[in-house]
Amino acid sequence: MSVELDDILNQANTWRQSGQDVALATVVRTWGSSPRPVGSHLAVNAEGRFAGSVSGGCIEGAVIQEALAVIADGQPRLLDFGVSDERAWEVGLACGGRVQVYVESVT
Repeated sequence: MSVELDDILNQANTWRQSGQDVALATVVRTWGSSPRPVGSHLAVNAEGRFAGSVSGGCIEGAVIQEALAVIADGQPRLLDFGVSDERAWEVGLACGGRVQVYVESVT
């Protein structure tokens, strides 16, 4: 287990032990260009504080919002994000990619 994962899980555990609800997001699949590899994690507490990373930019913000929804309703989510190769060129990226993120409640 990597030091980074230990830090993320320790933070999630600290939040849980203090009585806070927590969700954990995990990159479960990538295709093409992806800023974070499969197995990357992001822990989010009910206040919106987070530790770790599953992507960056607007994807990370969307995952945090979905994590808050998971905390609220207890239902896990499988999220799918992507940019086509054509769209990637338009925004200055070399190629497109997709990332799939699973978000679940930590109990």
